[in-house]
Amino acid sequence: MKIALLTSPNQWFVPYIKKLQKLIPNSLVFYKHEQISGYDIVFILSYHRIISKEFLSKNKNNIVIHASNLPQGKGWAPLFHQVLEGKNEITFTLFEADEKTDNGDIYLQKTLVLNGLELYEELRDKQANFTIKLCLDFLRKFPNITKIPQKGKESFYPKRTPKDHELDINKTIEEQFNLLRISNNKEFPAFFYKNGKKFIIKIYLE
Repeated sequence: MKIALLTSPNQWFVPYIKKLQKLIPNSLVFYKHEQISGYDIVFILSYHRIISKEFLSKNKNNIVIHASNLPQGKGWAPLFHQVLEGKNEITFTLFEADEKTDNGDIYLQKTLVLNGLELYEELRDKQANFTIKLCLDFLRKFPNITKIPQKGKESFYPKRTPKDHELDINKTIEEQFNLLRISNNKEFPAFFYKNGKKFIIKIYLE
């Protein structure tokens, strides 16, 4: 089988897609979907560009993994949104991509269990390794794997921005711990304002 691995360049998932490449013999990594054609399977993982129906038709299977119980939780940063909601059991969905956002038929759904203490880096690591596991599970079952249409009411998460990591100085650390967990100390750290001054808070596990 010809297998392609597609992700966006210069972002957190790149080391993990290289790890996945080593686990799938003869697979190739791409950073632009326009370069991929005639593949049996394309795994589209943490890719931040819109993909046209024209591209999808060039390959037999276009597989996406989304960290929510689709059709619930479509959209942006589903893992972080659910951590912020206080969830420790996160359903991941492996599905066949179509031209609509997070909308294709479902092949697999499995649940990642968190301990409720993971910070940003560990959350990313668990997300990525669980994604790799799902890709390998799919390949072990392929082509003898069935897909089912998404059913039920859909919901969408909005895109998160650095301003979403503002703390409320009138609330406790306990009340805001999940917001601290999903804050990135370098790119989008937690912060608060006092007397018109902005203060940055960084969090580490000792």
